[in-house]
Amino acid sequence: MKPHIAATLLLSACSLWAAQITLTNGDRLTGSILHGDTKSLVLKSDNTGEITIKWDTIAAISAPGPLHIGLSDGQTIVGSVETANGKFNIATQTAGMVAASKDAIQFIRNNEEQAKAQAEIDRFRNPRLVDLWTGFLDLGFAASRGNADTETLTLSANATRATTRDKIAVYYTSLFSSSDFSGTNRTTANSKRGGVAYNLNVHKKLFAFGSVDLESDQFQSLDLRFVPAGGVGYHAIATMPTKLDFRVGAAANREFFSTGLNRTSAELLLGEDLTHKFTSTTTVEQRFVFFPNLSDAGSYRANFDVTAVTAIRKWFSWQFTVSDRYLSNPVPGRKKNDVLFSTGLRVTFAK
Repeated sequence: MKPHIAATLLLSACSLWAAQITLTNGDRLTGSILHGDTKSLVLKSDNTGEITIKWDTIAAISAPGPLHIGLSDGQTIVGSVETANGKFNIATQTAGMVAASKDAIQFIRNNEEQAKAQAEIDRFRNPRLVDLWTGFLDLGFAASRGNADTETLTLSANATRATTRDKIAVYYTSLFSSSDFSGTNRTTANSKRGGVAYNLNVHKKLFAFGSVDLESDQFQSLDLRFVPAGGVGYHAIATMPTKLDFRVGAAANREFFSTGLNRTSAELLLGEDLTHKFTSTTTVEQRFVFFPNLSDAGSYRANFDVTAVTAIRKWFSWQFTVSDRYLSNPVPGRKKNDVLFSTGLRVTFAK
């Protein structure tokens, strides 16, 4: 047999085992299907490498498989795929031929990609305590030199471990500022806020929570505020761009002031948490918690935090934060409201 005829037959045989994608404009692409979803399909070709194809531009697929295909009814079927009369016909070994519309297909994966996806599902179902942590570190610094030397440092850190069953969050924020004018150095701001919280999902919409918050503020004469709290919450909105939770519960507030005043009070807790992704790069996170004092009628506290984050890289962002703490009954000579403004870099991590 002549060499060029043998090469032609070999290429023809290989094409029988390759997937062929027909686009709505009539173009055809050949390669191996790696994975896809309702937005795109990734095809690997020996000549061009990996190609990402918009799902809306695909008119037909012919692939020998085996491919794992997830349908909108929750089924995952395995087999080869052939498009005919607008339907995706999937030839399986156990259920025979299964026909599905293009709109019903939620994902397509080869064996390797399915194994990766299943491993991730198993990881969420049975995670170790050290798994699934995500978080960030915010750092801001400002300084001036001249007639007055000033320095301001803001630091925030957050770590969250969320599963389908529960959520653990650890958080910390601090602000320190000093100035040196005419040889006199003094601290102009010094506050720290942090805590840990735990949410347990008891229903698709309902969850129970417990938390412990710690706080100090030199210029409010507050050495320590210790607040254990607990209650129930409701997942009002849980979509891809927006998440909104409401919480109600009770708290115990133990306060130690540098003036010598120590006080303990019971509080009602009313709160909401909102996260909304405005664009692919910009997200706003907001929290408001109101604490009416049950031991001292008419007194209350209010905590308000809002952060806007714009991603520059996957792990690197720019953030702007406003953090407000209102206390209706501060010690004599101190203001009721303290607001912290910070902006700077955010570095994110995931495990």
